[in-house]
Amino acid sequence: MNEEDFTLTVESWTTLLEALRSHLNLTGTKYGCGTGECGACTVLVDGKPILACMTLAVAANGKEIMTVEGLARNDILHPIQQAFIEHGAIQCGFCTPGFMMTVKAMLDEKPDPTEEEVREYVKGNLCRCAGYAKIAMAVLAAAAEKRSKRQS
Repeated sequence: MNEEDFTLTVESWTTLLEALRSHLNLTGTKYGCGTGECGACTVLVDGKPILACMTLAVAANGKEIMTVEGLARNDILHPIQQAFIEHGAIQCGFCTPGFMMTVKAMLDEKPDPTEEEVREYVKGNLCRCAGYAKIAMAVLAAAAEKRSKRQS
């Protein structure tokens, strides 16, 4: 998880969200609706965005899990995190970790998305504060930053 190995024993009914927050103290992943509707609990499992509130922890056994805590490296923000800050895509911050993880998966898959593609990809993540225009701008800026670093 987040490039570290963990061994954790949980009950068979423990959700991945509960395991992350309560057992591993990785509280960046949020509990929003508990029904898979809001995207606040999105994490990456083997590079794919999943809803941690709807996934049993045992289903993630042996898989690579990345939470929002795994984005920054050596106290340097990931381009997605930096762009969200610079473009005002964070208000209350509750939905932000889920958005960031969804966006990471999208940019890994499609490094040069259009605004329409961004909006389509993140449609399962709900934000009630910042608005989707600022989030889309932040994603496009992060994509441009990642592309420029690859070219240099």
